[in-house]
Amino acid sequence: MRKARIQRNTNETQIDLALNIDGRGKYEVSTGIRFFDHMLELFARHGGFDLRLLAKGDLDVDQHHTVEDVGIALGEAFDKALGRSWGFCWAGYFVMPMDETLGLAAVDFWRQGCCDRGY
Repeated sequence: MRKARIQRNTNETQIDLALNIDGRGKYEVSTGIRFFDHMLELFARHGGFDLRLLAKGDLDVDQHHTVEDVGIALGEAFDKALGRSWGFCWAGYFVMPMDETLGLAAVDFWRQGCCDRGY
């Protein structure tokens, strides 16, 4: 199974993240930012991977350090879980109308030398 655990500690945040790419969409997420938690939960559930994330940040100052450092840790976790063996590029987008809003997402996983087709 492709798994990774990342612990990231900075002056602003403490993050403990576990990722199982070959999971079942299970999640346990706590960042102190409920909407961000909700988005990460949906990301894991619809992505079909397991995510356990505990993040503590300087929310009394602002939310951006927590969001930024979680993004960095999540990227590091995918990189570590996929290792050197991945020889593919993932790119895709999704558009979903939801009540009074329109959800848009674009994902591009690319690593130097992984695609020989010039993408």
